[in-house]
Amino acid sequence: MKRDPVIILAEDDDGHAGLMYKTLKRAGVENDILHFEDGEKVLNYLFRRGEDFHREEGVSHILLLDLRMPVVDGKEVIRQLKQDTELQSIPIIVVSTTDDPGEIENCYALGCSKYIIKPIQYQEFTEVITQLGHYLLKDIIPGLDSVVE
Repeated sequence: MKRDPVIILAEDDDGHAGLMYKTLKRAGVENDILHFEDGEKVLNYLFRRGEDFHREEGVSHILLLDLRMPVVDGKEVIRQLKQDTELQSIPIIVVSTTDDPGEIENCYALGCSKYIIKPIQYQEFTEVITQLGHYLLKDIIPGLDSVVE
């Protein structure tokens, strides 16, 4: 059986990252959570570049992505992931303070799965994570969702 999806938390603000981590744990999420402080580190991990550790073969991921990050911003992360045939299926949840409708529409057009405006509303955040968990069970491990529901 494949491992549970790894949650990638791409957030340069330690306070926001800590809040999201606590919210996930309070919601009962037991998945591994990796924290990256800039978009380049996220891309290096997923594309297996550089000297740092990289993603493992056969392990699925969920990306919680801030838009305004140093080095490589969140929109560029989305662009690169959605252009790669192996990585384009990673669900991307944008978590940003930007509430501009045009920016939100642009992120959906680039391929994000969900857009959440900070500050995070606990209920909405946990519902999105739960929905993605069901999606991953159905698509990554077919038939398992009927066992766990």
